[in-house]
Amino acid sequence: MAKLLFQGHGSFRITSESGFVIYMDPFAGEGYDLDADLILITHEHFDHNDLSKVKAKRSTRIIRPADALEDGRYRSFEVGGVKIEAVEAYNKNHKKEECVGYILALDGVTLYASGDTSETEQMKTFKARSLDWAIFPTDGKFNMGPEEASRCAEMIGAKHNVPIHMAPGQMFDMGVAEKFKADGRVIIRPGETVDL
Repeated sequence: MAKLLFQGHGSFRITSESGFVIYMDPFAGEGYDLDADLILITHEHFDHNDLSKVKAKRSTRIIRPADALEDGRYRSFEVGGVKIEAVEAYNKNHKKEECVGYILALDGVTLYASGDTSETEQMKTFKARSLDWAIFPTDGKFNMGPEEASRCAEMIGAKHNVPIHMAPGQMFDMGVAEKFKADGRVIIRPGETVDL
């Protein structure tokens, strides 16, 4: 079973059953001890792309927004048996042409990592995909707040919904996490791991 380690802020690590290691938006917290097989960057803000935190192998694949969004077309990839699909991410603080979210499929599980965003048009199509996990920013300043994230979670209908990116400059805020009122809510504190 794949495992997700929440590192704090917008950073997390996924490790597959076979030991394939994925880092998403490295910046915050601990848990950078495993060498990366894949690094996914949702956008180029400093608090989402600190590659100096991650130990890369010669074979490590890095996918950045410039790779994932080409001439307005969202691309798909397969790396080490993991399927990666870039999707829309945008709001007044994050330009549509510079940001992406990702839908990952590994070990029989699908996970939507929204990146920094507010509600997008494409989210309306996700319910039909029967996603297992969805991860949303909830800071309410640079992205949607917990109320809007709750509405997006309801629209998408993933089995498990996780609030992250809760307050500027903070790793985690339980008060914000508890305002996220999605069905299947899973609150993960920095340093905690969940089975996907």
